[in-house]
Amino acid sequence: MVEAASIQDLLTGLALDVRHVSHRFALGDRDLQVLDDVSFRVDPGEFVALLGPSGCGKSTLLRLVAGLDRPTEGSVSGDGVEIAGPHPSRVIMFQDPTLYPWRTVRANAGIGLEARGELKTHGARIGAALRLVGLEGFETAYPHQLSGGMAQRVALARALVNEPRLLLLDEPLGKLDSLTRLSMQRELIALRERSGFSVLMVTHDVEEALLMADRVIVFSDRPARIKADLKIDLDTARHRDDPRLVALRREILALLGLTT
Repeated sequence: MVEAASIQDLLTGLALDVRHVSHRFALGDRDLQVLDDVSFRVDPGEFVALLGPSGCGKSTLLRLVAGLDRPTEGSVSGDGVEIAGPHPSRVIMFQDPTLYPWRTVRANAGIGLEARGELKTHGARIGAALRLVGLEGFETAYPHQLSGGMAQRVALARALVNEPRLLLLDEPLGKLDSLTRLSMQRELIALRERSGFSVLMVTHDVEEALLMADRVIVFSDRPARIKADLKIDLDTARHRDDPRLVALRREILALLGLTT
């Protein structure tokens, strides 16, 4: 059986390049522009958080990076290769874990392998991923028997089974209670450090971004433009009352047009 460490050894971060990306949607007889000349890079293994007003285009950007849509202008590439469609190496986790209620934890975590016909050849990854997220012993449980945090751990295991090189997080902790959210934040940080995959996270929580990310990119209102790209030059053992984080929080809130 494949041990948890083997999945960790196989995960290496993707280098992501977003270059001069603009994107528009057709709305009846007019176009709605949601992104305007956005450019940034995520280095292999880096954790980058995206902050900005609700509806400015952050989730649209994640869809472009995932390959679910193509940008109207510009390019998105991974390791120098333009992203032209979805791939299991780039996995999105949403706010809702979207588990199938009639499937066990193990069956939910293995959906990706099942869809690609790889259960027989790579089924050992499921147990390894469940161990990584702390769900060993819950393989036969059903979603209604899980807490919100446990359900999100299943969603995370489902992503890890695909051996992602880039994890895309679209407010995955937004519906959790405060204590569970803090616990999941720590677990995601530790898992990323052990596994080495790159992370691009959308969040509306300034403190969450500052506690988790290596960099925070702040967007304007729609159409989203980059207002600031801030490096968080601190180790991952951070405290919310650290004066440096407090100063960064004030700076970001000011960029978002808010006051403390």
